[in-house]
Amino acid sequence: MFKRLPSLCLAFASLATAAPATHFVTAWTASVQGPYPTGNATAQPNLTFAFPTPATGAHDQSFRLIVRPDIWGPQTRIRLSNVFGTVPVTFDAVFIGIQQSGAAILAGTNHPVAFSQKATITIAPGQSAWSDPILLTPETQSQLTGRKLAVSFHIAGESGPMTWHAKALTTSYISAPGTGARSIEQGEASFPFSTTSWYFLDAIDMLAPADTHAVVAFGDSITDGTASTLNGDDRWPDVLSRRIHGTYGIRFSVVNAGIGGNQVIGPANYTATAPFSGGPSALQRLDRDILSLSAVSAVIWLEGINDFSRNGNATAEAVEAGMKEAVATLRAKIPGVRIIGATVTSAVGYATAAPDQEANRQKLNAFIRTSGLFDGVADFDKATLDPQTGGLRPEFVPESTTGGAGDKLHPNRAGYMAMGMSVDLQSLKPKNAH
Repeated sequence: MFKRLPSLCLAFASLATAAPATHFVTAWTASVQGPYPTGNATAQPNLTFAFPTPATGAHDQSFRLIVRPDIWGPQTRIRLSNVFGTVPVTFDAVFIGIQQSGAAILAGTNHPVAFSQKATITIAPGQSAWSDPILLTPETQSQLTGRKLAVSFHIAGESGPMTWHAKALTTSYISAPGTGARSIEQGEASFPFSTTSWYFLDAIDMLAPADTHAVVAFGDSITDGTASTLNGDDRWPDVLSRRIHGTYGIRFSVVNAGIGGNQVIGPANYTATAPFSGGPSALQRLDRDILSLSAVSAVIWLEGINDFSRNGNATAEAVEAGMKEAVATLRAKIPGVRIIGATVTSAVGYATAAPDQEANRQKLNAFIRTSGLFDGVADFDKATLDPQTGGLRPEFVPESTTGGAGDKLHPNRAGYMAMGMSVDLQSLKPKNAH
């Protein structure tokens, strides 16, 4: 049973330069992938009552997005994104608090967020913006571990196409159109609609000791968590996070930069007006989804299976070339970064697998294991493979959220646990760490 946090206070503060012994570290992220409804959501409720017209988007309504930071610190900040919008979006009544349950916020924790000391911000199409830092009272840090934040904001007027992350696998809440700014409210009455996606919010930082770093799990739907448990926090990066914290405390923050359907090299062209369900290619999103995050020291790369699908039709050699380009970019922009190559899990038996998908997967995995391109290998294929069938182990197939037999591509909760447990924690330590 959770103990009430009477001393917990989130308050906007005008803060001086952070002490040299600390820096901001990304504690949560959700890679934005396009304009709603382009994408691959899981267990999504009917949203026609919340958003009658996708082109219009949100209209004079409030969002309450539920997220779980991987670490906590004495200060936090949030990033709002209009990267895939086509018109400016005005956000006001932005608040941050601790989720109590559902859309309700723990009493006394819901406090305003400012941008350049202003309560309103308009973000142009293609842009994003960080908030001012928000102060957390130091004596409550140990009590925050595992708690979830409720980030609330109001869209003034119409948003137009909404920048979103489709597969949150976390329930968030939306007010009805035309109901005005409800973000300040602690209760749930103004948020009747639920969603399993995140909108506009794409990153949260926490102030942490200077030896704390972010590990980015970069991938497709198998990193995003398809077939894991709704609201269960049991994707493989979640499992890895719990292992890391058990060993190293808050010296690492594990964040999830997966997008369902993502490819390494496709599509060749991606725009807000001509989107693709899997989002921009891995190569096209490196800047936003890795390089712009704070204090990144390691990347676990799990991509490639979608390039070999019928939507991709790429060769193993083309994907290998894309990986080489990506790794070179990351090493040039983040000196000392550790890049772990993850072997691609099986798609044998998947209903829409391409005829040569398995052969290409085997070639790519051989490259990941033997090329020397990476600083280490996370052998997810070995952790999940049934050697007798060449597919996923049978206990890893049944779907954990919607039930049913599973699709033989996406591991379930048990499969993700095996993946998260297979990562060598030592391989993630910064190169200058002792």
